[in-house]
Amino acid sequence: MGNINTLIVEHSQMEGERILLRPVSFDDAEDMFEYTSDEETTRFLYAEHKDLNQTKNFIANYFIKEPIGKYAMVIKESSKMIGAIEFRVHEHNHSGELGYTMNRHYWGNGYATEAGELILDLAFNILGLERVFAAYEVKNVASGRVLERLGMKCEGILRKSEMIKGVLVDSAYHSILKDEYMLSRKKED
Repeated sequence: MGNINTLIVEHSQMEGERILLRPVSFDDAEDMFEYTSDEETTRFLYAEHKDLNQTKNFIANYFIKEPIGKYAMVIKESSKMIGAIEFRVHEHNHSGELGYTMNRHYWGNGYATEAGELILDLAFNILGLERVFAAYEVKNVASGRVLERLGMKCEGILRKSEMIKGVLVDSAYHSILKDEYMLSRKKED
């Protein structure tokens, strides 16, 4: 494995068929506020934002302060930022953790899956990792379906493992191994 952070920075912009992943900026504040202020979009994640200034602070203190592995999901055709996807590498065990949130008005169009595929390509083909995993609140079945479309398998459920909006919730963990990823890509060719 080369220097992970250098490789991620070199791939701070990735392009799919319909989606562009790029660093989050202040220019994204209004698009991000559109979904961070929506109770349905944030239901399984965090308390919705109350004003645009809260979203700007979120961008500054989370996305810009430590930008490596954090991407805006942008529809190429319209330049609309519809969500964010994050990839945290755990070098000690050659794995990476995937997380995402997306504006509910764009759910069901395959955008999260396309963005996830770009991250898996980065993880296995560029970074040389052995495993990618993700967790979601078990009631968020749509998120589980995205992970399954990415080829991830459910590893299990951790009971009352995450605090979301002041309530301990169960989290389902999914993963895909490099061998599984490579085999699925061979089948597609």
